Amino acid sequence: MKVRKSSTSDEVKKRKKAVLFCLSDDKKKIVVEEGKQILVGDIGETVDDPYACFVKLLPLNDCRYGLYDATYETKESKKEDLVFIFWAPEGAPLRSKMIYATSKDAIKKKFTGIKHEWQVNGLDEVQDRATLAEKLGGNVVVTLEGKPL
Repeated sequence: MKVRKSSTSDEVKKRKKAVLFCLSDDKKKIVVEEGKQILVGDIGETVDDPYACFVKLLPLNDCRYGLYDATYETKESKKEDLVFIFWAPEGAPLRSKMIYATSKDAIKKKFTGIKHEWQVNGLDEVQDRATLAEKLGGNVVVTLEGKPL
């Protein structure tokens, strides 16, 4: 899968803001999880806060991989960075954590343009947008998805 920026208005609306990946039923492939994505065109229509919506897509008791196209501002400029997220909550089965951990490098190699990697082990870490802001640029980030920190 190639990660790239889209240019026309229709292409931009179809661009994925966030997407979750899971293991196939036979645990042999990594696939896009059905219905677990946010399109740029959804923002302002069916999605008010893309980051909060992304957090709600995460299962509480199993692992996932995620790509999140973060839009943020520093005091100097507006930026967009692609973040690879390895979601491994405390309540996930040990076998699942092991399979996802050993497969992580394989999926990351399939993508280009990943600027940041973030391993998250619980909702308390991921719900606070300041934690993602810290990953993106430390204390220089002033807004994330248009919301002040």
